[in-house]
Amino acid sequence: MTLTFNIIAGITVAAAVAAMGLRNLVHCALALTVALAGLAAAYLQLDAQFIGFAQILVYVGAVAILIVFAILLTRGSEPAQQPILSRGWLAGMMVAVAVLGVLTWAIAKSSAIPRGIPPQPQATVRQIGDALMNQFVLPLEAVGLLLTAALIGAVIIAMKEPAPGRPEPGASQEHKPQSPHHP
Repeated sequence: MTLTFNIIAGITVAAAVAAMGLRNLVHCALALTVALAGLAAAYLQLDAQFIGFAQILVYVGAVAILIVFAILLTRGSEPAQQPILSRGWLAGMMVAVAVLGVLTWAIAKSSAIPRGIPPQPQATVRQIGDALMNQFVLPLEAVGLLLTAALIGAVIIAMKEPAPGRPEPGASQEHKPQSPHHP
């Protein structure tokens, strides 16, 4: 392992722990963005350019939009009423370390994993792009339409609500007869 990989891995793990442990929604989303960018950097360092760039375009970009919608939907201007870390963070960390230890032991002792280095894949980013634009164009367009519909739905949900005491536009109102003495 190189020094760069260790730095990227450390930043990614620290950001993932922060995303799980922080209480503020905006801080969690920002930490998740850093963790996903760290994964993209690791993919790029391992010469998996397509996965690295897809990680940046899809996940990092989607999380940035998620931050905007989270602020719109939760009206993020209210101050946080809760502590930064949750109450059970220590117990959660101990469980996570125990699960990591068991999984590491099981993977190390498994005979199903080949011990040799796999051969270099022959697929290039250009070949994957050609396949997406020629062979899989219909599923790609369907995913694009689905994401557009989700974006429009989120915008409709996030639209500003009417002020208290003011009816929504188009809502039916009961008309009370007004007294001639009171305007």
